[in-house]
Amino acid sequence: MTHESVSVVTGILLDEDTELALDDLARACGAEREWVLELIAEGIISPADKSGREWRFRGSSLTRVRVARRLQRDLEVNVSGIALALDLLDEIERLRARLRQYDDRP
Repeated sequence: MTHESVSVVTGILLDEDTELALDDLARACGAEREWVLELIAEGIISPADKSGREWRFRGSSLTRVRVARRLQRDLEVNVSGIALALDLLDEIERLRARLRQYDDRP
C-alpha cells in the first residue's frame, strides 16, 4: 500500500492593474504594517496612488515585498541591504532581457 502526499496551493493571481491597500499588502506578505512603511521610506516600493486617503499599491509591489520578506527572514538582511539586493536583482533581470534580445536576432 502506498501513501501519496497531496499538497494544496492556494493564492490570488494579481496583475499589474490590481491595487492593494497598505494593510492588505502587509497581511498578504505576513509582515507588519510598520515594516512595509520602512520599505516605502527606503524606496523599495512606492504607492501607485498617493492622492487618496489610503495609499494603493500595484500587484508588482506584492511580489517585491514578498522577496524582501524572504531576504529578511531567511538571510536576516536589514532594510538597506534588501534595497541593495533588490536593485541588483532588477539589474540582473534587465541584463538578461538585453541578452534575450541579442539571442532572438537572426
